[in-house]
Amino acid sequence: MPNEFDLVVIGAGPGGYVAAIRAAQLGLKVACVDRRTSLGGTCLNVGCIPSKALLSASKKFADASNNLSDYGIEISSVGLNLKKMMAKKDSIVSELTKGIEFLLKKNKVTWVTGKAKIKSPSEVEVISEGAKNVLLKTSKILIATGSESTPLPNLEFDEKRVVTSTGALELSEVPKHLVVVGGGYIGLEMGSIWARLGAKVTVVEFLDRIVPQMDLEIGRKFQRILKMQGIDFKLQTKVTQGEVSSSGVSLNIEPAGGGASSNLKCDVVLVAVGRKPFLEDLGIEKLGINCDKRGFISIDDDFETSVPGIFAIGDCVPGPMLAHKAEEDGIAAVEIMAGQTGHVDYNLVPGVIYTHPEVASIGKTEEELKELGIAYSKGSFPYSANSRAKAVNETEGLVKILADAKTDKVLGVHIISPDAGTIIHECVTAMTYGASAEDIARTCHAHPTLNEAVKEAAMAVDGRTIHI
Repeated sequence: MPNEFDLVVIGAGPGGYVAAIRAAQLGLKVACVDRRTSLGGTCLNVGCIPSKALLSASKKFADASNNLSDYGIEISSVGLNLKKMMAKKDSIVSELTKGIEFLLKKNKVTWVTGKAKIKSPSEVEVISEGAKNVLLKTSKILIATGSESTPLPNLEFDEKRVVTSTGALELSEVPKHLVVVGGGYIGLEMGSIWARLGAKVTVVEFLDRIVPQMDLEIGRKFQRILKMQGIDFKLQTKVTQGEVSSSGVSLNIEPAGGGASSNLKCDVVLVAVGRKPFLEDLGIEKLGINCDKRGFISIDDDFETSVPGIFAIGDCVPGPMLAHKAEEDGIAAVEIMAGQTGHVDYNLVPGVIYTHPEVASIGKTEEELKELGIAYSKGSFPYSANSRAKAVNETEGLVKILADAKTDKVLGVHIISPDAGTIIHECVTAMTYGASAEDIARTCHAHPTLNEAVKEAAMAVDGRTIHI
């Protein structure tokens, strides 16, 4: 029968479409359902990819405006065509969504557009506007519906004055003043884009530090760098009320611990205080699928929910809310369904903030090691002493390696550097195979490269770095 499948995947984001393709490779008949008319989910359409396109474009603009004269490149004037910049971003997204469509066809995955509702562990109804509902029969269901922005109770999103990251990627003009509520990954990346393009940017963060899950030393250094780039920070501050008008937004703010309030006016406010699972109208409550107190679907080690035959991955289950984590979840889940061994090591999921410089991390922070009572050794190396960083005038940053004091096994790596998201992967590989700091230190690194700082930081764990 045409509407009978071995697996129905709900969601065509990084976790969903990757899971669908891998399941098809393993011989399963697969359907992939998504409410969007373009594939790739939040990440590709309104998240990871368009934000990186604008981060790259805005960096080019900032360099042309301010940073090239030191190299003897004289530019009399630099103009910003925001409409054209946005069009380039959109073309990149379009090309990639078409690429995923090709991959689904290549692997004989059936793509169904519409809102999915789980009727039973073996039935998924797809509801489409202007079309007859479709009932898909299946042996297994995989929920990969992703997440959505968490609102503030006193500010409603209109995607014009009060925006999510989606709206922040579609602004038609550069705001004079952008307020970012939330000092996490998304808020700092979006703030960086608009600061480079000329906006005054103020970050309001409830806690006493930005990116609280980051290693404290790295976080403080990172904040100093962003401040030098013109981003202002109001830490230990909360937004208590907001009023939107045709001319802008007026925010009441006060100290997180209580105290006198003050007023903060801006053109646009970006609310980036976190994300929550997107499970609206999916029907999981009627089926009795258990969720935790935060609303994430509870799963066992095989990614199966409390209802047999229904599985879940990605942002809608506990763990890092990252596209690459969702991909690993998806592959592992369908391999387990197919009788193979699937596994994800959640201690070794790298995190990257794509500002400039980038910040990348893997494994434990110093604070986590102290809390766990694990004795450790530390080695750091600044990019101010790296020859390649000097040559390209990118000396802000460092590499920090944490290793077990007894075994020398690498427990955590934290990097601030241009292209830190790429550099971190030699450390991800090393840690995956249980490498020691000595192993990294004795690995020959090409000269001159930014990666040499990783080698020097590994040598510094044993107090024998060369170039400082």
